[in-house]
Amino acid sequence: MEAEKMELKLYNTMTQQKEVLIPITPGKIGLYVCGITAYDFSHIGHARAAVSFDVLYRYLKHLGYDVTFVRNFTDVDDKIIDRANKNGEDPLDLSNRFCDEYLVDMGALQCLPPTHQPRVSEHMDNIIKMIEKIIEKDCGYVVEGDVFFSVDKSPNYGKLSGQLLEHTRAGERVAVDSRKRNPADFALWKAAKPDEPSWESPWGPGRPGWHIECSAMSVHYLSPKFDIHGGGADLKFPHHENEIAQTCAACEDSGVNYWLHNGHVTINNEKMAKSKHNFKTIREITASYHPLALRHFLMSAQYRSPLSFTASQLESSSEALYYVYQTLQDLDEGLSPYQDALSEDGGKSEQTAEGKDIIKKLKTEFESKMLDDLNTAHILTGAYQDALKFINASLSKLKKMQKKQRMSMLVSLVEIERAAREVLDVLGLLTTLSYAEILKEMKLKTLIRAEIGEEGISQLIEERITARKNKDFAKSDEIREKLTRKGIALMDIGKETVWRPCFPSQADSST
Repeated sequence: MEAEKMELKLYNTMTQQKEVLIPITPGKIGLYVCGITAYDFSHIGHARAAVSFDVLYRYLKHLGYDVTFVRNFTDVDDKIIDRANKNGEDPLDLSNRFCDEYLVDMGALQCLPPTHQPRVSEHMDNIIKMIEKIIEKDCGYVVEGDVFFSVDKSPNYGKLSGQLLEHTRAGERVAVDSRKRNPADFALWKAAKPDEPSWESPWGPGRPGWHIECSAMSVHYLSPKFDIHGGGADLKFPHHENEIAQTCAACEDSGVNYWLHNGHVTINNEKMAKSKHNFKTIREITASYHPLALRHFLMSAQYRSPLSFTASQLESSSEALYYVYQTLQDLDEGLSPYQDALSEDGGKSEQTAEGKDIIKKLKTEFESKMLDDLNTAHILTGAYQDALKFINASLSKLKKMQKKQRMSMLVSLVEIERAAREVLDVLGLLTTLSYAEILKEMKLKTLIRAEIGEEGISQLIEERITARKNKDFAKSDEIREKLTRKGIALMDIGKETVWRPCFPSQADSST
C-alpha cells in the first residue's frame, strides 16, 4: 500500500473529531504510547491498550509508513516500591521481572515489539535535564528537595481533558501537599525517603514523579513535536495533561498532532482495574483460551468504545476464529492435489469473475473500516465471511469441473486465500504456526475449559456409537448434548465421528 493514496482518519481527543492523518515528515510516523507500571501481571485492560495500538502500528506499516514506535515501562513508582516492600525484594528486581512477564504476554497476543521500549530507571539523565529546563523557565519550583510543576504557568492546562484548572485536583497518585503553590501542582521530582531507590540530582537524592518520564522519553526517542500519542482513556487527566504542560515548558517547539485514547474494559459495568480488585490477568485468560481468541475479543469493539468482558464474548471470538482457520486449513488441503498443475500453469489462467469480485469486496470493506478510525468491530464479518463461504462451496465442486474451468477456480482460491491472510496479518491474527497447528492449540484450550481429555471424549463417542447401534437414540442425544454444553460439537462424517470446538450451550456459559 502507498500511504499517500489512502486517507486514514483518526479521532483526535484534543479536537474531539476525526482528522485525516498528515504526518510531520512525509512517509514517516512518530508514535508514543504509555506502557505499564510493572509491579504485577498485566490484566486484560492493559492488553486492550496494547492490542489497540499494535493494530494502529501494523496498519500504519501496511499503508507504507516508516513508523518509530515507542512504548515505555514505568519501573520506578510508588506502587512498585510498596509491592517490593511487602515481598521483601528490591523494587528494580520486582519491576524487571514484571517487565519480562509483560513481554511474554505481548508475544502471546502477537503484539509486534515497538522500535524502543525505554525504562525510567535507564533515563534519569534525560529526566533530570528536562526538570532543569522547566525550572529555568520558571515553571517549576523546589521545596525541601522536592520539585513541583506550577500549573498556573501553563495557560492551556486542561485543554486535552476539558478539565478547568479551578476544578482540578492533585493527580490521582499524589496526595495534596500544603507546600504547593496550587493544589493542582504536581511532582516532577521526589526527595529520597528511607528504604526507597534514589538517584542523585541537583536538588538532592530522589526519584522522578510519575508524569515527567513520558515527556523526557518521547522527546529523547522522537522529538518535542511528533505525530501520535496514545494511551488509555484514564490517562487523559492528569497524566497526559501534565505531559503536555511539562514538554511545552521545557521545549519551545513542542506538541503532539494527534492524541488517541482507547476505551476501558469493563466487568459488571465497572472499569477493570487492580485498585478495584475486579481484574482478570492476561495469563489467567490465556490459560484456558487461545491468545488469538483474546486478541480477537479485544478488537471486537471499535478501540475508543468501552468493551464489556464476559466469558460468552470470549467463546464467540474463539468460535469465529476457529471457523476462519478451519476454512483456510480445508483450503490448503483442497489445493494440495493441484499444486503441480498450478505450477505448470505459471499464472496463465485468469481468475473467475466471481473470485475477482469477492477479493475486491473483501479488500474494499476491510480498508474502508480501517481507514475510518481503525474500526475493527465486526471486521471478519460481511465480505470476509462471504469469501470463506465461497471457499467452502468451491472446494466441493473442484473435482466435477472441466480442466480449464477448474484451473480458473484454483487460481481464484489461491488469490482469495492470499487476500484473507493479508487481513489476518494486518490484524495480528496470524502466527508462525500453520493453520493445522493453530487449530490443534485451540482444541487443547477447549479441552481445558471443558475439563475433559481426549480419552474422555473418545470414550463418550464410543458410548454414543454403541447407543446408536442399540437404537438407544435418547442416550445418543444425551451424550451429544452433554458435550455441547461443554463447548464440544460431535460431527458424524461417513462412518467416523469427530469433534470440534463450538459455542457452549447456555447452561455452562457464565460471565
